[in-house]
Amino acid sequence: MGSEDEGYNSERLNNGKRAVEEQCKDPKEVEERRRNDSRILGVWTEEEDESEKLTNEEDSFTGSRGEFEEDPEKLLEEQDDSSDEEEADHISYKDMDCNDEDEGKVYCKDDYPTDLFRTLTEFRDSALLTDLHLSTEVGKSFQVHSPVLAAVSSVVRESLSRRNIENDKREDDTRWSMSLGPGVDAVGLEAVVEFAYSGFMSRLDKDTVNQIKGAAQTLCVPRVMDLCNEEESPKTGGRKKEEKISAAEERKISLQSIKQLWMDRVGCDVTLEGIGESLPVHRVILAAGSDYFHGMFTSGMRESHQPRVALPSLLASELELLVGCSYSGALPLSWSFVFEITSTTLQLQYQPALSMCLDFLQAEINPLSCLDVASFAEAYEMVQLRETADDFVMRQFEKVACTLKFKDLPAKQLLKYLNSHSLCVPSELVVFKAVVAWIQAKPKKRLKLAKVLMKTIHFPLMTFKEFKEVQSWDIWTHHSLVELYEAIFEEFWSNEISPESQCRIYLPKESLVLIGGDQTSEDLSSRSISRELWFGNSLRSHTGIKKAIEWRRLGEMPESVRFSHEVAVLTGQLYVFGGKKYYGTCDTLNSVYRYDPHQNSWESLADMQQMRCLFSVVVLDGKMFSIGGHCDPEYIESVERYCPTSNSWSFTWPLDLPLGGHVAKVLQGQILVSGGLNSDYRCLSSMFRYHPETGSTYLANMTKPRAKHCMETLDGRLYVAGGTTAGAPVNVVDMFDCEVYNLETDTWTAITSLLLPHVGAGSAVLEGKFYVLGGYSHEDSSDTNMVHRYDPTTQRWENMGKMPGPNNDIRAALLCLPPDLRL
Repeated sequence: MGSEDEGYNSERLNNGKRAVEEQCKDPKEVEERRRNDSRILGVWTEEEDESEKLTNEEDSFTGSRGEFEEDPEKLLEEQDDSSDEEEADHISYKDMDCNDEDEGKVYCKDDYPTDLFRTLTEFRDSALLTDLHLSTEVGKSFQVHSPVLAAVSSVVRESLSRRNIENDKREDDTRWSMSLGPGVDAVGLEAVVEFAYSGFMSRLDKDTVNQIKGAAQTLCVPRVMDLCNEEESPKTGGRKKEEKISAAEERKISLQSIKQLWMDRVGCDVTLEGIGESLPVHRVILAAGSDYFHGMFTSGMRESHQPRVALPSLLASELELLVGCSYSGALPLSWSFVFEITSTTLQLQYQPALSMCLDFLQAEINPLSCLDVASFAEAYEMVQLRETADDFVMRQFEKVACTLKFKDLPAKQLLKYLNSHSLCVPSELVVFKAVVAWIQAKPKKRLKLAKVLMKTIHFPLMTFKEFKEVQSWDIWTHHSLVELYEAIFEEFWSNEISPESQCRIYLPKESLVLIGGDQTSEDLSSRSISRELWFGNSLRSHTGIKKAIEWRRLGEMPESVRFSHEVAVLTGQLYVFGGKKYYGTCDTLNSVYRYDPHQNSWESLADMQQMRCLFSVVVLDGKMFSIGGHCDPEYIESVERYCPTSNSWSFTWPLDLPLGGHVAKVLQGQILVSGGLNSDYRCLSSMFRYHPETGSTYLANMTKPRAKHCMETLDGRLYVAGGTTAGAPVNVVDMFDCEVYNLETDTWTAITSLLLPHVGAGSAVLEGKFYVLGGYSHEDSSDTNMVHRYDPTTQRWENMGKMPGPNNDIRAALLCLPPDLRL
């Protein structure tokens, strides 16, 4: 065994030994552990609830004005550290109807068979937990794991079954041996063993096929026999590519066979005794998935030879789920027990199952569970999971604040959320309602924190209607809040707003990036083209409904200026394609560049085969498609596909007609193309599905023709806005109407119209809202240097402020920028 294998197994052994030593051995501690887990999640027993309920007298507000003069930090410490004289209603997933929230899901690890057999091979090479000695007549022998060989060999399986019946194993020795007859030599036996652990045979060829076949016949290994027969057949020999595919499938079949051994209780060499039930298992399978069991069974502890191992702190139901995962790579999970099972996987260092638990906690997180996830992650010092939970809380704050769990938040944690620039709220009224709900849950203890918490609310940013609602709340009737109310009232009506209350700053996870474009001077006498990149670093909510984007300069494209170009994002990197560098007839580009935000660097890629502007680019299955466009002097119908792996372009099926000024997007795995201009410069109302191998299939037309418009995918539909509409070049008008397309019903529905023209604008979807950025008016040639966004929830357009610079024939994309670029 090499030094690398030695280091691997040594590390696993040490981890497992530490886990075994930390294992609770006292059954009386089981209930305490469960209670502690419940406290982490804010779930209390009925006895605790009953003893800590508030009396009617305590439900009333208490306090004095002097309490507001105390140190805020001291108040927070006292509030979080003090015992609960008052207790809000608690909620458990097991005690409530969550509708579809708690439907169980089975999480799978697709590469689990490969990982498991790789570990088993390492165990075999290190002679760890091997229990079967195979030998040939010439003296060649192999130490193997009997369940692995029994999964492929019916002879080994029958021998294991007989050993179960005869019950001839001793407590201090579970090893046994098989001496094979003259039909098996070293080459054949080695190939069978290799197949059992890997699913393939590296030495199978015409020179060794008979030896391998002899071993397979003796051990009754039908799958090896099939491979030998294929090798002997001239029609199917040498299938290297298919052999790789079949190896993965063979490992899956072998794992299923080992699982069947476990279900039939064949070859199980240890019984785990949990709370309520005993469970026979194979030591080696447990050790392969759990550092805890790896340490227990390989460190020389008495459990390594005992036929029964007591695990007094583990429920049999949890143990059976984890053991079942060891044999399948699948784990059924639901919110009703995911925290308990995750705690157990941590205790037993069950890495495959832990990975699936964490995937569940992050993928299935919802407003009801997010605060529990945050508490659980903090208790177990799981930094990434805590960040995920906190991020969800702040971006879904309005929904989270309506849950009963929200009322159990520690004061410091609530204040952290309220002060964060990641707090996403539609208005300050949402924050006010959340604060009041939290205070009223335990008024006797929390009322003294009202001043500290109310400082996080920007009351001057409210509308008159919102502030009137604030005034109507009963909380102000308490005498201790008179001064606070007067201060808030004065702040709202004051003409002088403090700097910290002038706006609420919100930092989206992704940044809205603007690329290139051109700009018309105010007197319409000149135009200028840009090579700049700008990004929206934050969204700012000002007084009332006034909002704006804080723009910052990101850098410049390496080549010339460009407009009427296209962009795409793949694996976090920005691609810029084609466009025009000036207004002449020979200024169309076919160059392509890629920007890596984490390296803040540009790379030149293979040029498109066709120069293009006024075209569209989509990303599908890891490839990018440049569709149609214009190249002086005409529109074009060609489509070409870019492969990032080979950095090459190839033409695919062309469009039915030359087309430019259209928009293509991917919806439900399909490329959909709307509108555009044809060779006669007429706007089209068409919508069609484009397939790179078969071409176009036409769908329902838009309500009106349009070109140079915006279209984005949002909530499983396509939203269309802006552009121009015309029947002929002499009758071009700006398009204000907007509509949404439903692919399932193949229908269009009108939505709220734009207030300003947006021809040749950029567009993007940021956190569930449709942004239309810049553009111009075709009718009077003036720039529209405004940003508007459509909120499907309110079904209205919002003014998001001005563009930072160029805004005509511009393109937009979303990028995750590193923190150093956002400072």
